[in-house]
Amino acid sequence: MDKGCWRPALALVVVLLSTYAEATSSRHMDDFIAAVRRLEAGDPGSGPLAALRRLRGAAGLNDAFVRHFLGNADSGGPELDASLSGYLSAAVHHRVTEDGKEEGVVLTPDGTTVALAPLLLGIEAGFLARTPGRVRGLLQLTLAKELDSAPLLGPDGCWDSVASPQVFTLLGSPSALTAARVNGGMDGVVLGMDVSDKGRRPLSLSGLLTEYYGRPLRGEGLDGAPRLVSRRRRENFRGLAAPPELARQVVKAAELRRRLTGREKMAPKEKKQLAALVKEGMKEFVHQYVDCPPIIPRCMWGAEPYRGTPTNLTLPLSFMYIHHTHSPGQPCLTFQQCAADMRSMQRFHQDDRGWDDIGYSFVAGSDGYIYEGRGWLQRGAHTLGHNSVGYGVSFIGDYAAALPSQHAMGLVRDQLASCAVGGGRLVADFVLQGHRQVVNTSCPGDAFYDEIRGWEHFGEVKKGK
Repeated sequence: MDKGCWRPALALVVVLLSTYAEATSSRHMDDFIAAVRRLEAGDPGSGPLAALRRLRGAAGLNDAFVRHFLGNADSGGPELDASLSGYLSAAVHHRVTEDGKEEGVVLTPDGTTVALAPLLLGIEAGFLARTPGRVRGLLQLTLAKELDSAPLLGPDGCWDSVASPQVFTLLGSPSALTAARVNGGMDGVVLGMDVSDKGRRPLSLSGLLTEYYGRPLRGEGLDGAPRLVSRRRRENFRGLAAPPELARQVVKAAELRRRLTGREKMAPKEKKQLAALVKEGMKEFVHQYVDCPPIIPRCMWGAEPYRGTPTNLTLPLSFMYIHHTHSPGQPCLTFQQCAADMRSMQRFHQDDRGWDDIGYSFVAGSDGYIYEGRGWLQRGAHTLGHNSVGYGVSFIGDYAAALPSQHAMGLVRDQLASCAVGGGRLVADFVLQGHRQVVNTSCPGDAFYDEIRGWEHFGEVKKGK
C-alpha cells in the first residue's frame, strides 16, 4: 500500500472501532466508569469537578433548575470523540419511554439499578459545598424535585441481560420516581455529602465510583465492609435525610421551579395544600425505601416461571418461619453468587422435589440484599402444614455451627418484618418461629436457632393450618 494511504486508512479504522465500542458498551456501571476514565485521560490533571461538569454538558443536564445550584455545564476542555460523547449522553440522560423502557440507568455490580443523573448532580453539589455537611441544593437536585408528583413511587425493573445489560424495562406503570431514580438520588446524597468534606475528596471521579460500587466483600460480608459502599445506601441515606427535612425541600423545589419559569408566587393556601400532600406522600416513601429492605426481584436473579397456577395468600398472615438453606452451605457475598444460588435452589425444588417454584417466600444473602422467592402474595412451600399462615424466610448457608452475618440477620429481623407489618402483610403481633418448631428437621441449624430464640416476636409452637 502507498504510504500516503496509511493515514486515511488508520483514521477509518479508529472511527470504526470507536463506533463499535459505543454500540457494544453495555449499560453497566463498570462500562460507565471506563467511559469516565476515558474522559479523564483526555484532560489529565483537571480533577473530578471538571469531569462532572463535562458529563453534565454531554448529557444536557443544564436546565434553569440545575444551573441555579451548579452554574453552567462546562463545555470546555478537549473535544470528546463522537463515540464517547454519544455513549455518555445516552447513559446519563434519564427518561421513561411510552413502552415502559427506562433510559439513563445502569446496572451496578451489587445487582441494583441506578439512574446516573441524580447521582452525578448530587456529587457535583458536594464538590461545590463550602462547608462540610452543608451542601446547597443537595436534596432538591437528587430527589425532592420529583417527590411532589403523582403517582409518587414507581416500580423496579428488569434488564434484558445481566451479563451485558442494554435495555431496562419497568415492571409496572412508570412514575416520576422509579426505583432506579431513588437509588441514584440516595447515592447522590450519600456521596455528595461525603465529598463536601475537603479532606475526603477523591483524586478522580472514576476512583470515587469504583470505590463505592466495586469494593468486594470479604468473608464476614457487610459486617466487615466500610461505611461508604453502595450496599449500604439505605442505611447511609437514613442517617442523612430526615423525612421532615426532605418534605420541606420538596416544597422549596416546587416554589423554585415556579419562580424560574416566571410564574407567580405560590399562594399560602396552595403552599399549605402542597405541604399536606407531600407529608402524606412521604409516608409511602419512608415505608418503601427506609422501613423496607432492598429486595432483588425474581427477574434479576434469573428465576424460571412458576409451574402451574399460584395460590394467593389471605393477608395479613400471623407467622414468619426462619430457615437456612444447608445446601448451598456457604454464605454468598456477591450478587452473581447469590443469584446463582437462587437458581440452583429453584432447580432443586422444581426438578427434584416437583414443586411449582422455589419454596421460600424470601431469601437473605450475605451481600446486603433480600432475594424475592414467591414474594408477598403467593403461598410458598417452605414449612409443611403451615404455608398458608406464614412467610418462609431462608438464609443462604449452613448455620448449624455458625451464624449469618449481623447485617443479614438485621435485614430480616428488623426491616423485612417491619416492612411486612407496615404493608399489611403480617399482623402486628405476628409470631416468629424456627422451621424445626413445627416440622421434624434440624433447620435452621443449632447455632442459628439459639440466636432467633432471642429475637422479638419469637414464640413457641402454635398450630398452623
